[in-house]
Amino acid sequence: MYKNGGTILDKKISIENLTVIYGKKSEEACEMLKNGDTNQRISEQTGAHIAVQDVSLEVYSKEILVIMGLSGSGKSTLLKTLNLLLRPNLGKIIVDGDNILEYNKKQLRLYRQKKTCMVFQNYGLLSHRTVLKNVEFGLEVEHVNKDERRKIAEEMIKLVGLSGWEDQYPEVLSGGMQQRVGLARAFANQPDILLMDEPFSALDPLIRDQMQIELLQLQTKLKKTIVFITHDINEAFILGDRIAIMKDGAIQQIGTPREIMMN
Repeated sequence: MYKNGGTILDKKISIENLTVIYGKKSEEACEMLKNGDTNQRISEQTGAHIAVQDVSLEVYSKEILVIMGLSGSGKSTLLKTLNLLLRPNLGKIIVDGDNILEYNKKQLRLYRQKKTCMVFQNYGLLSHRTVLKNVEFGLEVEHVNKDERRKIAEEMIKLVGLSGWEDQYPEVLSGGMQQRVGLARAFANQPDILLMDEPFSALDPLIRDQMQIELLQLQTKLKKTIVFITHDINEAFILGDRIAIMKDGAIQQIGTPREIMMN
């Protein structure tokens, strides 16, 4: 358990000795890694790239954990394993006591629909659907009835400050407004866990600052478990209850913003 501002938080996600290897000979590279070969030797012999290496990490309920690192550090790769967009070569991912790597297709589908939701940098909005229809999309996939999904979507649109824009299409929205629609769509499915892959990095600085503040305000109301990826140290310090710093596929340091700043 982790104490945050006087509140005791339970573990939501436990990542144990996770390794992700890219390349056609990833299995051979994995065996070499187990046998103690160096990354350089593995790369030279197999052409494989070790994107994440032996990462162990805990994410606590209702916290914002920011994973920070430069391009190529492995942070986005690590995030994508948390809903198995990428399947790791080694390790475990325990969510609410279950190793999700052992899920069958039905369990994995339910996990992606109910437990987690991803928010991407490019918003991922459907251009032929209105704001309302974009926010409803996940509920529609789950076969929620029309009146119920409209009610939920309207509540989420109001929550992100876009009331009055329900019938507009993405093309008329600013970048910040499009990202709010993305957040509303993510929240509409009421997931426990939000996986956010540099969602604000394409925005202008002033809009980005505003979105950071709005995310914190939404978090005080909704209290989700959020794993947030960024390469921006200022963003990490603003948003993170804790920050994990990655380099060359490994966690170099983890702690609260104050702990990171002091050491």
